[in-house]
Amino acid sequence: MTDGINTLRYSDFFLAMYFDGGKSCLHRNHSHVLVYMYSGEMVIDERGKTTRLHKGDCAFIRKDFSVQMTKQAWNGEQFKAIFLMFTPKFLRGFYNRLDRDAIPKEAKRDEISLYKLPSNRPDIVSLFESMTPYFDSNIQPTEELLQLKMVEGIYVLLNTSKNLYASIFDFTDPWKIDILEFLESNYMNDISMEEIANYTGRSLSTFKRDFKKCSTLSPREWLIRRRLEAARELIRKGGRKVSDICFEVGFKNLSHFSKIYKETYGIPPTEDTQPGISLA
Repeated sequence: MTDGINTLRYSDFFLAMYFDGGKSCLHRNHSHVLVYMYSGEMVIDERGKTTRLHKGDCAFIRKDFSVQMTKQAWNGEQFKAIFLMFTPKFLRGFYNRLDRDAIPKEAKRDEISLYKLPSNRPDIVSLFESMTPYFDSNIQPTEELLQLKMVEGIYVLLNTSKNLYASIFDFTDPWKIDILEFLESNYMNDISMEEIANYTGRSLSTFKRDFKKCSTLSPREWLIRRRLEAARELIRKGGRKVSDICFEVGFKNLSHFSKIYKETYGIPPTEDTQPGISLA
């Protein structure tokens, strides 16, 4: 075993990861994930709320731009975990095979993106203990076995809470994520149109089509306008540098920001502030 990060990825949706030492790995959550901890620690930050997972813990982590995951060795043990990543293609296929009468229409998406499952549930232990051989790179799971494990993982979630239907199947009515609500929460982040479409449970073409129903602006125009509005509000409060505000609200170039600010409001941002605030 080396101190490097060992990642075994099978197909698009099965990931086994383990590493020693004090290394850590940070990334955002681009897909719905079911994670099971064999050892080590995973620290999940969700809008300032921190959750720590350790040996035997299992959690569903909804895809969310605001969720960050840090993986690290802990308490003298290496980080070791398996992640089941539920791709849109897999979820749509699963949903299409569901008995519509069995789907709880009253399910509502939880505001939180992290759902920690009860400990020591037999179905969870059985699912993930059966997958331990795949930490050995010489043992390759078949595609059929992977599909079976993914289905087991979905049923683990659906048998946990009816509200998880609304999170897992966020691409279908009545649980589609509201585009403007998502953008309002994330407009300051550096996020592409493709990522916005993914996080709201849509293909890029469907996202653009749905966006036209709620705004006469293009998505990019909406983001720029919203960032300008936020910048102007902060600038007029005073007490801060315009340059700091520019980058905080999501702009990357100060000159470009100053130009479009003046074009929009008829005044440079430095002249829209209280005395003593500089552009430096």
